[in-house]
Amino acid sequence: MFSESDLIQINDRGMSVETLERQINHFIHGFPFINLEKPATSGDGIVCPGTAEREKYVRFYEQGIEDLEVVKFVPASGAASRMFKHLFEFRERYQPGPSGEVLFNKDKGFNSVWYFITHLQDIAFYSELSLRLDRNGLNLQDLIKNQEYNTIIDYILAGQGLDYSNLPKGLIKFHDYPYGARTSAEEHMVEAALYASNSSHKASLHFTISPEHRSRFESLVDNVRTYYESLLKVRFDISYSVQKPSTDTIAVDEGNKPFRNAGGSLLFRPGGHGSLLRNLSDIDADIVFVKNIDNIVPDRLKEPTVLNKKLIGGYLLWMRKHIFEFLDKVHKGNCKAEDISEITEFGLKYLSLDLPQTFSGLAKEAKVKWLYERLNRPMRVCGMVKNEGEPGGGPYWVKNTNGGLSLQIVESSQVNLKDPEQLSVFRSATHFNPVDLVCSFRDYAGNKFDLSRYVDEETGFISLKSSGGKNLKALERPGLWNGAMADWMTVFMEVPVITFNPVKTVNDLLRKEHLRA
Repeated sequence: MFSESDLIQINDRGMSVETLERQINHFIHGFPFINLEKPATSGDGIVCPGTAEREKYVRFYEQGIEDLEVVKFVPASGAASRMFKHLFEFRERYQPGPSGEVLFNKDKGFNSVWYFITHLQDIAFYSELSLRLDRNGLNLQDLIKNQEYNTIIDYILAGQGLDYSNLPKGLIKFHDYPYGARTSAEEHMVEAALYASNSSHKASLHFTISPEHRSRFESLVDNVRTYYESLLKVRFDISYSVQKPSTDTIAVDEGNKPFRNAGGSLLFRPGGHGSLLRNLSDIDADIVFVKNIDNIVPDRLKEPTVLNKKLIGGYLLWMRKHIFEFLDKVHKGNCKAEDISEITEFGLKYLSLDLPQTFSGLAKEAKVKWLYERLNRPMRVCGMVKNEGEPGGGPYWVKNTNGGLSLQIVESSQVNLKDPEQLSVFRSATHFNPVDLVCSFRDYAGNKFDLSRYVDEETGFISLKSSGGKNLKALERPGLWNGAMADWMTVFMEVPVITFNPVKTVNDLLRKEHLRA
């Protein structure tokens, strides 16, 4: 299947033939559907602590991180072009005049171009847009008055203006303040300082970025670092990484043969956000928060987010303390029967642990072995918001191949929606995954886990693409918070919907949560 030159190309990318053969096998046979047992709900897979408990976990976090390394991990490599999809489509169809006026006024809903243009003065990048136009002898209000909407859109999207269609979301101005606008990357810096700084007042932040955007990210951070360090009384430790070539996946043609470029070389494609597991595993920290680049709010609304980050962080540290104490006793050989009973009760009550039906009848050594293997693994606490119709994954109890149950974040593409029972379970979800999680991937002895051991390789996504006018099939690795973390110790916790304010389209920046008060 692979020539000598192919093998050189594969080796240069840090990949193996065996890996590519497994990927091609996925193209041929597809991925098996996940078997949903039931949705995770409040009290049955989703922890909903009361006021007193919440305060306890927040205090535990604030006291517990003083001597720990805390990092905020923000996937930020995706281009922002999808934010402006409706502007691109409008620009292709619009011409000034009666027909253009009809097109402009046809849809006046929140997500329309009409709403965007008529509320443009409220958006965070309005002042910079006006300035770019002024430099070229153009006036923004005159352009609106004269219905020259394409010129406005061009100055937002193209290089002569803000160039936003070629930038990642992290470099787009999201929120306006009296002293100027902030990009979403800056907002993540501020947020990190509020909950991810330790007793040395160091706030650590890691962005995954595309190589072509690195210099712009570094320039932005260099320009604002001193200001925010003085404002927030912290010292920032900001690092970057890119998806590794070894995590790309091979593309195939419609016959599932390796797709080749015009010159005959193999075509590789980015393996999706699940490939960021390698980047995540490179982080050297006690706990790591993970949050999407576009889910960020201005200062006036940060308090609930900060409080709930401390909540899930405190719960993680609290459960880790109990688990580590048990595992250390097992390691030292002084685990007693009461220790087994205590950690079993703890697991059932606080970790949604699914014990095998035969557990109570097992001998002491077998119980210890089962608990040790189940608890000695990476941990994560994932915030979940009540389902309000948002697209995307949610929390479910999934039936494993061994017959047991585990908590998983599941996307619709992983479920056989043609099966009425599976469709019913999928639709009955009460909560939604906002990508709000905190992780720990050191064991009780302080050693880092090999995260690749806890991936469900039987999850993934296949999509149809094209290159050079030819159709191809592309494969994405198991999603970072789906299959890539499938075998982690997982806890779901309810968090308020105010903590979930993503910006999927540019019009979302006109929602009240993203505007100046």
